[in-house]
Amino acid sequence: MTSSAIRSKYTATIGIECHVQLKTATKLFDAVGNDAREAAPNTLIGPLSFGLPGALPVLNREAVHLGARAAFALGTTPQKFTTFDRKHYFYPDLPMGYQITQYEHPIVLGGEVHIEIDGAFKKIGITRAHLEADAGKSTHPAGKDYSLVDFNRAGTPLLEIVSEPDMHSAAEAKAFAKELYLLMRYADVSDCNLYYGNMRFDVNVSVSKDATLGTRSETKNLNSFRAVEKAVDHEIDRQIERLEKGEKVLQETRGWDDAKQRTFAQRTKEDAHDYRYFPDPDIPPVELSDEMIAAVRAEMPVMPDEWRKRLHSLGLDQAQINSLLEGELETPSVGYLQLVEATLSDKDLAKAIANWVVNLEIPLRASGEVVSPHDNEGRLRLYREVFALVKADQLSSTNAKALLTKILSDTAPVTDIAAYANQHNLVQQSDTGQLEKIVQGVLAENPKAAEDVRSGEAKAIGFLVGQIMKASQGRANPQLAAELIKKQLKL
Repeated sequence: MTSSAIRSKYTATIGIECHVQLKTATKLFDAVGNDAREAAPNTLIGPLSFGLPGALPVLNREAVHLGARAAFALGTTPQKFTTFDRKHYFYPDLPMGYQITQYEHPIVLGGEVHIEIDGAFKKIGITRAHLEADAGKSTHPAGKDYSLVDFNRAGTPLLEIVSEPDMHSAAEAKAFAKELYLLMRYADVSDCNLYYGNMRFDVNVSVSKDATLGTRSETKNLNSFRAVEKAVDHEIDRQIERLEKGEKVLQETRGWDDAKQRTFAQRTKEDAHDYRYFPDPDIPPVELSDEMIAAVRAEMPVMPDEWRKRLHSLGLDQAQINSLLEGELETPSVGYLQLVEATLSDKDLAKAIANWVVNLEIPLRASGEVVSPHDNEGRLRLYREVFALVKADQLSSTNAKALLTKILSDTAPVTDIAAYANQHNLVQQSDTGQLEKIVQGVLAENPKAAEDVRSGEAKAIGFLVGQIMKASQGRANPQLAAELIKKQLKL
């Protein structure tokens, strides 16, 4: 590990290329199934998968549509004119000897992604995003002297998103990768399942002591946010150590060993001219009409940045907002954000629902404790009625949580929420006569605290209210209890 003193002499510069697998039913240029998650090797294949002579590509219209949605998600507009090119290289998982991609005229030019680091916001520029057909998958069995190739992934439609080199720390790289994940999921262009490789990151890292960019390395095929962060950190240290020893940093492609938490050299990094790009003669240019672009713009959902503005206006902190944004993706059929959106006109109610969702419902669902088949309408009614009981001082905040937990976990539908709260002794006690007896007993049992209250110590009255709540099993109205304490102490 490089010392912080030596590290501070260098500036790291980081760019990320992200391959997003588009959620089409079939491949980019071949009418073959695109979902290879549970498929046996080499079962989702067609003539193009093997580069058979005479096999001609036919462009998947839906892939273009999803690429246009991704453009809007990245804060820009899809290009009206786009073309496909051949990128030549030789590897066992690419029998054609070239990859069909976009070079001269990609579907996306420009754009930006906003991240937050330690409370500060930063904009990461997007250079471009282009459509391309994926290659097959090579595996290298441990201890064997051969490799295997599965062509199920060959031809899968990818959108490769290329960032500007605007990041300068591992934390920024991780934040960018996570935000890109949210953008692509909310835009509904990809499942972004990192386990299945639906989203893979290549990180380019260089270090330098001045404004001149250093020689970069590219660490490929990272499939977790943590791996992005750790790989960047390791590369920064590795390159600084080489330069401190007077050695050169090589421009190369590297892999990531997750077990050893380090990168390793794979091959010398190619430049663009090494790929001998030229227009694919079998695929005509694609022109998007103004009407098609307008239709895609109109169908775009509310994106994370807009949700953050809406939720921030309720006074929610960043951790709560992130929980809602991520929780929505984990259980999209539940519609947490729809519950909040439906009540935005009443900010107190919307904030209460947001807090209950983050602190109660999401954890309960994660643990499998939510068993009631509540639809959004039923849950919205539940939250509204519980909030009304709280506002009417019939429920304490503690008992409101207890009531919601019981109802959400109850297999039987609850039609009368107030009666259900009474049945479970959760309604707040506001009967002055009964509370006066409890207050009298608590004061008698805690004479020192009572004397402290007479002396003006504010904390002491809070202690006594707590004891009253305990004695009443959480049912006492705390405001009324405080008033009765002062009354009995003649304050």
